[in-house]
Amino acid sequence: MENIPFYVYAAFSLTIFATLYLFYRATKKSKGFIVLLSIWITVQSVIGILGFYTLTNSIPPRFPFLLLPPLVFTIVQFTTKRGVLFIDSLDLKSLTIIHVIRIPVELILYWLFIAKAVPQLMTFEGRNFDIISGITAPFVYYFGFVEPKLTKSILIGWNVLCIGLLLNIMINGMLSAPTQIQQFGFEQPNIAVLHFPFIFLPACIVPIVLFSHLASIRQLILNNNQTNKK
Repeated sequence: MENIPFYVYAAFSLTIFATLYLFYRATKKSKGFIVLLSIWITVQSVIGILGFYTLTNSIPPRFPFLLLPPLVFTIVQFTTKRGVLFIDSLDLKSLTIIHVIRIPVELILYWLFIAKAVPQLMTFEGRNFDIISGITAPFVYYFGFVEPKLTKSILIGWNVLCIGLLLNIMINGMLSAPTQIQQFGFEQPNIAVLHFPFIFLPACIVPIVLFSHLASIRQLILNNNQTNKK
């Protein structure tokens, strides 16, 4: 990791901040979100700095601890009354524009590839096409909400497509990490996400992006149903 230039760390830190800020706006400045997020970031920062995730031969593997808590949080939000109320209170516009952060994420992944910290398949030169989501997000935001020309079906379709692109890189990233389930990237494993601060790519940025898509789809479908009932 010593080969990674300072500007990559700086760019990633700004990307994390932008992601958290945009989602904070989507929550309409929820204090509860800030408290929960602060605890999660603090815990992950401490164990990440201590090198908890760099031990890759442990049983059970440690890498899932980056992903499972956000996944559990998402499931709880979508399956409880209080969670659903939280989801439906989110600002749909903010949930849409937040995906522009996927542009700097893709650039950072490319820089990490150059620094030999992730495999090429995790970049837009390989199997990662997630930058499409970031590039199209401003247009979807503008023509979906500022100058509404896109139908709700198109907005839902865009969110579903972007989830597919996200899952593609998530799966490739997980299977490229040097764990017991590694299937790709043996010539250059995905080691960046095992180190601080890049642990926040799977532990923070990806879960927020995925949650934003799922919340958007729910709101759009719910809005359609309410419209049809009128």
